[in-house]
Amino acid sequence: MIRFRSLLHDSFRLLTCLSFKKGVNIFKLAISYRVSRFRTRPFQSGYPYAMSVEVSTTCNLHCTECPSGLRMFTRPTGKIDFAFFKQIIDQVRGHLLYLTLYFQGEPYLHPHFPELVRYAHDRGIYTATSTNGHFLTEEKARETIRSGLDRIIVSLDGLDQETYAAYRVGGDVERVKNGIRNLVMAKKECRSKSPYVILQFIVFAHNKHQIEAVKAFGAEVGVDEVQIKSAQIYDFDKGDNSLIDDNKYSRYERTGDGAWHIKSRLPNRCWRLWTTCVATWDGMIVPCCFDKDADHRLGDLREDSLQQIWEGEPYQLFRKRVFANRRQITICRNCSEGL
Repeated sequence: MIRFRSLLHDSFRLLTCLSFKKGVNIFKLAISYRVSRFRTRPFQSGYPYAMSVEVSTTCNLHCTECPSGLRMFTRPTGKIDFAFFKQIIDQVRGHLLYLTLYFQGEPYLHPHFPELVRYAHDRGIYTATSTNGHFLTEEKARETIRSGLDRIIVSLDGLDQETYAAYRVGGDVERVKNGIRNLVMAKKECRSKSPYVILQFIVFAHNKHQIEAVKAFGAEVGVDEVQIKSAQIYDFDKGDNSLIDDNKYSRYERTGDGAWHIKSRLPNRCWRLWTTCVATWDGMIVPCCFDKDADHRLGDLREDSLQQIWEGEPYQLFRKRVFANRRQITICRNCSEGL
């Protein structure tokens, strides 16, 4: 379910953030990636047009396939300092079109989350985030609207408590439902067309039967889009009770010998390494959102600018590794994006 009028407004809002300078930068990125693919070795021109900044690693839930929920991080944990966040935004605002204020953790646990959004919004950057929805009280929903946030994904992976909590361990499904209602109502009260509200449903074996029901719930409460998403499973090759043998809703498939494999053939390329990057709460730059424990640290924003890191030797070496043999990189083996 997609409300096309809302989608048109959302698309228009994104275009309003596109300056001539940003457009030229995107053109450079596209050309350099095509040249790199043709030569099968990195050629870099331009800077990332999209970026994810981790707001906090803390989460209130214990989701069964999430390193934040399972408290599995080996890297330092914490929340981003507001002054440091400003420094990052000030150095990337000239080329950055799209900012996701999320990587790991629950962003609404940051005490200044609306202010972070507002700071980026006021500097002409499209802002988005993803939340488990437990903190969308009436007041917090109004703060979200006033912050200027452009897009928000609220995860709801079940419509009854038993189904929902099978993955979202420690969660309260009714609290999330009320949070979604609060957000939609706040938009109406503030007469705002933003943020574009996406209700996201991650499909597992235990909740597949509720796909149509969650679409109906989304239409009932008035979200802008219901997004059905395949689940990422860490140890998929060993088999897992969460896996579903359904080509439409799974990113994995079972072969004749009973083993599971990711459906993507993982060609030796990745456009994300030319267009986007991820910053952890403490300033480490990693290649993408699949590097959840920051195993591939390509630079430190506390020591160098993003431009220096983007063009630096560690980034170039990582790009070369992808062109040489993507399957040898652990975080790439479970990737369904960037192809």
